[in-house]
Amino acid sequence: MIRVVVDSIRVSLLTQHRVVVLRETDSRRYLPIWIGPFEADAIAMAIQGHEPPRPLTHDLLKSTVQEMGGQISHILVNDIQESTYYARIVVDQQGRTVEIDARPSDAIALAVRTDVSIFVAAHVLDQAGVFFDDDEQMTQEPQITQESEPENEPSDDSMSIFRNFINTLDLDDPAKGGEAS
Repeated sequence: MIRVVVDSIRVSLLTQHRVVVLRETDSRRYLPIWIGPFEADAIAMAIQGHEPPRPLTHDLLKSTVQEMGGQISHILVNDIQESTYYARIVVDQQGRTVEIDARPSDAIALAVRTDVSIFVAAHVLDQAGVFFDDDEQMTQEPQITQESEPENEPSDDSMSIFRNFINTLDLDDPAKGGEAS
C-alpha cells in the first residue's frame, strides 16, 4: 500500500467531467481518477471546510459507522480493471476489521471528512500512475481548479504529461474511463 493525498480536483470547462488527482506522498507520481460531479462537490466541500446545514450522504455514512461503534481506519484504492477503479473502506469495529466495497470517489469523500489516510495498491499506481517532470509544477495543497484554454501556445515539452495522460484514456467508451458504479 502506498500513501497518497488529494492533490486537486480538476474540472474540464469543455466537457464538465471531473477528475480527482491523488499524489503519492513520497514522490511526484499522481493518480487521476474520473469521478462524478456530486462526488467532486462532496470532496471539495470537505477540503474547503464547508459544513452543510444537513448531513450529506458521506456525512451520514460517517455518523452511521461511528454510531455502530466503528472507526474508519483508512481508505484503500485496491484495484483497477478495464479502466475502472475499486476501493475499500476499512473500519475497525469492536476489535475486528471490516472492509466495505466502495467507489473510490465515495471512499475519498469519506476519508477527507474523517481525516484518515488514503492508500493505493502498488499495482494500481504502477498501472495508472503518472509522473510529472521536474520542471512541471503541481500544487502542494489541495486545489479546486477549472481548466480552460491557455492564452499562449504551450510548448511540446510542457504538454508531454497531458499528452501521456490523454493517450491512456478510452475516449470511445466513456464508461470505461470512470469508476465502479
